[in-house]
Amino acid sequence: MKNNLYVDVHVLQTVPPSCVNRDDTGSPKTAVYGGTNRARVSSQAWKRAMRMMFKEMLEADKIGFRTRNVKQLLINKLFELAPDKREEDIAKIAEIALEASKIKSGGDKKDVLFFISSVQLEALAKVALEYDEDDSSKKEKEQKFKKRWQEALNGQPSVDMLLFGRMAASDPELNCEASAQVAHCISTHEVSNEFDYFTAVDDYDEDGSGAGHIGTVEFNSSTLYRYATVNVGELYQSSLSTDEVADAVKGFVEAFIKSMPEGKQNSFANRTLPFYTYVTIREDQPINMVGAFEKAVAKTREGYGSNSIKALEDFMEKVYGSFAEKPKKSWVVSLENTAVDAKRVKVSELLAEVSAEVSTFE
Repeated sequence: MKNNLYVDVHVLQTVPPSCVNRDDTGSPKTAVYGGTNRARVSSQAWKRAMRMMFKEMLEADKIGFRTRNVKQLLINKLFELAPDKREEDIAKIAEIALEASKIKSGGDKKDVLFFISSVQLEALAKVALEYDEDDSSKKEKEQKFKKRWQEALNGQPSVDMLLFGRMAASDPELNCEASAQVAHCISTHEVSNEFDYFTAVDDYDEDGSGAGHIGTVEFNSSTLYRYATVNVGELYQSSLSTDEVADAVKGFVEAFIKSMPEGKQNSFANRTLPFYTYVTIREDQPINMVGAFEKAVAKTREGYGSNSIKALEDFMEKVYGSFAEKPKKSWVVSLENTAVDAKRVKVSELLAEVSAEVSTFE
């Protein structure tokens, strides 16, 4: 099998007045790039939005739980497998399993977030029940089950765990390397945050004077450049079959294109879709084209969309002409005219063709 096959996804997307991703003060996140202030949405925010979309796209046993409450999940699974056991016994078995498998428990919840697949959860519960029923001495049981705890938590990772990875500080042996990377997206142009002053009226205020509540919300609007990549070769080295790898990549690309972080959605309803998506399959290395916007796109009365497409495509041509070969395959989905050397398709066609291409990788 070849070692290298990368699916790169480049997206341009306009976002109206919104606060998609807040910092610790409640302000929309920003970054200075190319000497100017840009709107920013963190990779963590967009990856969570993608994982939430996976729930609608993938079967339940293909996605995992990222939670501090592993203990309760384990208790629920233990009750499912051993309904005749007493509640206090189940709780004790769960606590022993968490400690033995080095998923440290802090009271009813875990100290930090832990990523676990539904298959791993069931495997852990089964090992825990076998451990409880074993009549050997504690020392003998610890020796006998030492590897089995790790095997339960390392076997059959979920698709989202394989894509986004798992880091377990309590035991590096439980780590799972991510096969996908998602960049912090930034606006292609300079941005200044604005403030919305709002008042809320009290519906049951008899004298009708004043406001029931006043406040401010900080927001901005922007045209964003978003980038993500999937290492297909690394996915093939996992426990997934060829069809499962193809479905995972297809799901990743679709979720990256269609998802939107949930920050302040009720206030701004900023659920837009991209106006430009460029997807490539490369055999050398993934390439983030954010350098196209190191010089901020200039403000015009026609907006930023067309000029952002031109800046991106001009930059790609320079990169392909000087530093890297053109991709093995490329597709573009665009609402506007485009000059890029790529097959122009609809999103549905893009997903089908990327999936088919990934399936032929050997």
